[in-house]
Amino acid sequence: MAGNPLSDPNWASDVTETIVETIDKVRDRTTKPIVMAARGLVFGILVAFLGLMAVALLLIGVSRGLINLLEWPLDHDTSVWVSHLVLGSVFCLIGTMFMIRRHGKEGV
Repeated sequence: MAGNPLSDPNWASDVTETIVETIDKVRDRTTKPIVMAARGLVFGILVAFLGLMAVALLLIGVSRGLINLLEWPLDHDTSVWVSHLVLGSVFCLIGTMFMIRRHGKEGV
């Protein structure tokens, strides 16, 4: 029931509390889901970018390590192309395995 400001000394605090509660309810239903979605999108993009960067650095490190390992029995130029041949073959085998599994799941 609406109070009379002249007879109710708590009228101002009650009205203020009602307004604040209403605004909090509206914010909880509108702003919070949008903020959570935006945070998820930003953190998802950040994780994807950092993950791709980590994979790229890992591949560079593996390639460089293989080149250094192959430089003991071979010269530098030969070790580079042998390293590329080995890594390319490994990636082709991995890709072939994924392609075989893809066709196995489709039932074709």
